[in-house]
Amino acid sequence: MEAYLDNSATTRCSKRVLEIVAKTMEDAYGNPSSLHVKGIEAEKYVKDAAKQIAKTLKAAEKEIVFTSGGTESNNLAVIGTALANKRAGKRIITTPIEHASVANPMGFLKEYGYEIIELPVDSDGILSLDALAEAMNEETILVSLMHVNNEIGAVEPIEAAAGIIHEQNPQTVFHVDAVQSYGKWKIRPKRDGIDLLSVSGHKLHGPKGVGFLYVKEKTKIKPLMFGGGQQSGMRSGTHNVPGIAGLGIAAEENYGQLEEKMENLFTLKSYFCKELQGFSDVDIHGKIDRESAPHIVNASFVGIRSEVLLHTLEDYGIFVSSGSACSSNKPAPSRTLSAIGLDAAQIDSAIRFSFSVNTTKEELDYTLERLREVLPKLRRYSRH
Repeated sequence: MEAYLDNSATTRCSKRVLEIVAKTMEDAYGNPSSLHVKGIEAEKYVKDAAKQIAKTLKAAEKEIVFTSGGTESNNLAVIGTALANKRAGKRIITTPIEHASVANPMGFLKEYGYEIIELPVDSDGILSLDALAEAMNEETILVSLMHVNNEIGAVEPIEAAAGIIHEQNPQTVFHVDAVQSYGKWKIRPKRDGIDLLSVSGHKLHGPKGVGFLYVKEKTKIKPLMFGGGQQSGMRSGTHNVPGIAGLGIAAEENYGQLEEKMENLFTLKSYFCKELQGFSDVDIHGKIDRESAPHIVNASFVGIRSEVLLHTLEDYGIFVSSGSACSSNKPAPSRTLSAIGLDAAQIDSAIRFSFSVNTTKEELDYTLERLREVLPKLRRYSRH
């Protein structure tokens, strides 16, 4: 049996996504910027995808900028906003639990004189709204927060944060990294007070190498890529038509019967966490109720290095993660787990299990059975 429980790293493409990607690669191979019929045919797929995505957000199609994925979307949002608004100030607010594609651009901007304020989070990874209110001032040009943390599934109070931000400084741009929440939450940027929203296709059963940045109309942001002026000059480069077409289908599919899908995920998560709580020396991090993300469980198996347990489970066809897929192969400890106050032993033994609409109870039962089998053996080995 196989149990794929690393869906926060990437998901399997849906059948309809695979079909439209193949179709566009074979049939709609024209350049969408070309004026002839093959170009117009390709351009239609791009327009259709923008329409499908905009509908899920109740946004305008022109507010959707296609990118190569979440990393580019986050870089464009953070650096593009900083460059466009530097005359208004150089103060940027974020948190210590952001994805590397936000944290590293922040480090880049700090080298160029921008003031980067990292707000504290509590032991569940939740932002302090009081700290946000205190940190805001007239020189704050950008606040960048993730909606759902990719490691522990913490859900940030985005709407409340937006209210504080825009009340204290209406000119501040609010960016939300929604890579782990789009397709699982009903997000309405205008209603929720969001100016910029980052999304990645391969996190929601779409293709790799494609994503988008929602840019609210009239938001001040500069492009980072220059060339042929595609997408109104915001992101030059020939459109990835197959990827974009697949992303449009994935967006449409994810928001079909959304409540039913999320209810099933919450049921699976509740069951899995309850079973894990029956294990000795296992600590679950973050909230596990319905205030948390329904698809992420992070637990420390104290006394067993995460890499050892990861590869042991892999031998049984169980695929999990020892952290963010973009940082799990690096020696530095997790910023998120450090920020919520875990000690070195807990961080060193942390495993992330992440589900999708394809996850079954049978996969979870199989994983739990294997854990019951291997944990005592690994702990005996680790003591020698």
